[in-house]
Formats: sequence, C-alpha cells, structure tokens
Amino acid sequence: MSAALTFTAPPPGLSPLTDFELTAVEEAAGLYTLTPREASAIRLFLLDAAVYLPDYRPVVTDAQLQELRLTEPADCDVLVVAKPGDAKTTVNLMAPIILNRSTGSCTQVILDGQGWELDAELPLA
Repeated sequence: MSAALTFTAPPPGLSPLTDFELTAVEEAAGLYTLTPREASAIRLFLLDAAVYLPDYRPVVTDAQLQELRLTEPADCDVLVVAKPGDAKTTVNLMAPIILNRSTGSCTQVILDGQGWELDAELPLA
C-alpha cells in the first residue's frame, strides 16, 4: 500500500518539502516509510499509534481538525515518527502527524503542555 500525503506546512526540519509518499512496510502492520517526493534519499519511519500505542491519546484542537477539514478526532489517523536504534526504538509522542485519511492531507502538530515525551521508548509487544 502506498499513499500520497500533502502536509499543510513543511514538517519541522524538512522545509520546504510538503509532498510525501507513505508506504506500508510489508509484513509489519502499522509500520510505514515516509519519503519526500522531491528528495527520495530522505526516509522517516512512522508508526500507526492505534496499532503500537493504544493508550496514546493526544488532544487535537478544533483548529487543527479544521485545517485538515475534519470535524471529529475519530476521523483522523495519528502517526508517530519512530527512531530505530541498536538496543531500542524510540518514538516522538510530542509531535504526532495527524492525517485526514480520506484526502491525504496531514499536519505535524506540537503538543505543548500535554506531557508527552519527545523520545519515548517504544514498548515491547
């Protein structure tokens, strides 16, 4: 599975890029690669929070939902950036990617004041 994503603003550290390809990693449900269409040498790993972090419930504001043309938080997918390491994998819970699954429009939000970690260790299944 592959899908075209368009960020409402460039993700932090990737300016001016906004057009990306989200590709499922075979035989790994909820694991994706995110590659800019204009810079294929860049690759991020994303995890579907619903699959890997079922207790993760970031608060998405009405303004953030409106920017993606959504009305309810349940209408979006929440993806987190994963950083694989030799001994552990960490995820950025402070800056999830909120995705309108029907349009491919997405935004990376910063969750100030919600207590989420920037570099949380991914729990083992």
